[in-house]
Amino acid sequence: MIKYLARRTAGWLLMIFVATNLVFFLAWGYLDPRANYVGRRPPLSEEQIQALLVPRNLSDTTPIVERWWTWLSGILTRWDWGVSPVGDAVNDQISYRIWVSAELVLGATIITTVIGIALGVYTASRQYKLADRIGTATSIVTLNIPIVVAALGIVLLAISANEAAGTRIFFVTGASSPDVSGFFPVLIDSLQHLILPTIALVLIGYASIHFLQRSLLLDNIKSDYVRMARAKGLTKQQAIRKHALRTSLIPVATQVAFSIPAIFVGAILTESIFGWRGMGQYFSQTLATNDIYGTVAIAAFGAVMTAIGALLADIAVVILDPRVRVS
Repeated sequence: MIKYLARRTAGWLLMIFVATNLVFFLAWGYLDPRANYVGRRPPLSEEQIQALLVPRNLSDTTPIVERWWTWLSGILTRWDWGVSPVGDAVNDQISYRIWVSAELVLGATIITTVIGIALGVYTASRQYKLADRIGTATSIVTLNIPIVVAALGIVLLAISANEAAGTRIFFVTGASSPDVSGFFPVLIDSLQHLILPTIALVLIGYASIHFLQRSLLLDNIKSDYVRMARAKGLTKQQAIRKHALRTSLIPVATQVAFSIPAIFVGAILTESIFGWRGMGQYFSQTLATNDIYGTVAIAAFGAVMTAIGALLADIAVVILDPRVRVS
């Protein structure tokens, strides 16, 4: 198992290196840091623009191979991912925003997965009954709600709840309050900020897992090995729990593992609506400001998260399926 994971990790590290360097050249072909200084009032001269771009390794007059080597050697020797066109260090932005997104995304992903799997198992074991029809109809509705509509609706409900209570229970924007200190006050403040965006992500995300789990479990319930278990005296619920559920969880676990990077970087609208300065908002910001090194760093982070997701999926398959043997 350890040798297998080591080989897989080495392969993913090579993939991350190649993909990150490819994104570097693609970003230079699409983004133009010089555009940040065009049209300023008063206008900047070419010498002034060059004085800003050259020290930051962002001048298009420098050969791209030289720009690439300066950037790559900075990462390999100092773990320096460069600076933005306005001089902000990419390392500082990424190190701060990763934890902001992790606080939001990981909790929402766990809750979404638990609710989706539980609802899928519950409705599949009661196929075509009232509970199944209500759960399916509810999931169809939530699956088709845009995140903007869900988030704004949750914000309006939270504001109404705050007004009705006469105090602030929920914070609509931001990840934390700056003037809070102490373990329990900070914990409560974080939860007050975290509840609304988490509800928004869970509301629009659980339905896909619900439908996948329900469909897979229904297929496994009708399989021969489950029928054999029922014939040996197990009840339907026992057969599902001991035999069908484990097999049907494998594709769900794989999907959840591979969705982690997309959720980390793709929660652009959620972070924008609730004012969370996470990776999603930073990704949008780097594209809008022609921040080449920030864009490349986000691509590298996404590749790392994809690799972690793939390794977690492999581990989940080995744990859930006893037939799998790692050579």
